[in-house]
Amino acid sequence: MSAVLDVVALRSLVAVADCGGFHRAATALSLTQSAVSQHVRKLERVVDRKLVAREGRQARFTAAGELLLAEARRILEVHDSALRRLGAEEPRALVFGSTEHAADRLLPELATRLRAAFPSWEVRFRLDRTARLADAVDRGSIDIALLIDYFDGGRNREAGQFELEWFAAPDWEPPTPDEPLPMVVFDEPCVTRRLAVGAVAGLGRQPDLVCEAADLAGVLAAVRSGLGVALLPSVKPRLEGLVVREDLPRLGPAPLRVRARPGLDARVARQAAEAVREVLKIHT
Repeated sequence: MSAVLDVVALRSLVAVADCGGFHRAATALSLTQSAVSQHVRKLERVVDRKLVAREGRQARFTAAGELLLAEARRILEVHDSALRRLGAEEPRALVFGSTEHAADRLLPELATRLRAAFPSWEVRFRLDRTARLADAVDRGSIDIALLIDYFDGGRNREAGQFELEWFAAPDWEPPTPDEPLPMVVFDEPCVTRRLAVGAVAGLGRQPDLVCEAADLAGVLAAVRSGLGVALLPSVKPRLEGLVVREDLPRLGPAPLRVRARPGLDARVARQAAEAVREVLKIHT
């Protein structure tokens, strides 16, 4: 049989599924997006089928793609298990997932502390939304994730909390109380989006979602341009070019928790949570 499924390409295919797209898969694998795309095209040539269709920033798997994805997981599991038994596996890697809210201010110092806590591990990072990170942890493609999560218990460990505040451009003028409130939000799934919309609706006001952004940079750009207000974690140093709006409903702090994948050594999760707590003491 001349057709061969390349293990490296299969790993890229699985990463596209687990990360929700080519860009995030490339980040997780420390590859370029072009390399990941080439890997998928290589698999498509082998099976002579379209495997993944791009829809904006998202990736949709075709029926053939879903079939190969299931087989890829099985192949990689056997491949990696064989390397472990032969003592030929790569150095241990700790994949740490974080929301952009946390990473924007905490990641540099957190990376230093995690690498000090796990000197024999290769620490890698993946940034995404809370819902997608939680799903990736449960599937085992991420070892530990720092999440805005209101559920305590199970594989969640308390790590601290973020104060949530409303931010706007300095010259932004709010509408009258009987008018809809212009809001800038993340697109779904997003915990802070739901909190913000619920808080405004609780006042009896109509939320006007004037801008939905896929990432933190997009949210900040829209708020700085004066499109509306955004509910964001308040950490030190303050967000440049924005001011806190005290005339909007005050929300309680958002709990941060460290969530570990099934089977991860409890000591690893405990050390990671402690590293997060130490960094939060400095920035909150």
